[in-house]
Amino acid sequence: MIVSLDFGNIYSKYVLVQPVDEYELSTIESEVRLIKELSGKDFMLKAFPVNDWNNNLSPWNAPPVFGKNGFGDGAANTLDQILQHCGDRSKTYFIGGYSLAGLFSLWAAFQTDLFEGVAAASPSVWFPGFSDFVKANNINCGSVYLSLGDREEQTRNPVMATVGDRIRDIHETLSERGVECVLEMNEGNHFKDADLRTAKAFSWLLRKYPEQ
Repeated sequence: MIVSLDFGNIYSKYVLVQPVDEYELSTIESEVRLIKELSGKDFMLKAFPVNDWNNNLSPWNAPPVFGKNGFGDGAANTLDQILQHCGDRSKTYFIGGYSLAGLFSLWAAFQTDLFEGVAAASPSVWFPGFSDFVKANNINCGSVYLSLGDREEQTRNPVMATVGDRIRDIHETLSERGVECVLEMNEGNHFKDADLRTAKAFSWLLRKYPEQ
């Protein structure tokens, strides 16, 4: 059973939902501080540690893109478990994350109308078939933040090198459908300033809402 680790103000109306790995969990307090500084808002962040990202955050099976491990189809089960921690409908929920967790967060907003917005920082939208999935389905939220490092598509990996084209396609698709969607380019490769990039993503969403 997936667990929730809560940070910030547990009584806040605004709840940020974020799947995290071990490294991100080690920097989560820095991220919470940055979100507070950048947004000026009070919030609770519910972090959900996920050990096997390739299986538990990917929406469908896909062959290996790097290394020998392919991708499973455990996202639906992971989302079901996360939703069990988000039963208070008097609160306003946002979902977000970094890398494959950013992809999962985008996908999740197509599965449920619980989330008011998505904070997808450097999401793994190179994932096979995901851009086509976005074009073929309707998202259930009104606001989406996308970001990418300006060196992320400069990689020798032919699949991951498509990330720039794919994220621009998704930005265009969502914008054409009336979703308030922004695409921000950050300096550096995929591994630079993950906590800051995620904080910027959540802060963009929070700034759109009034004080409690």
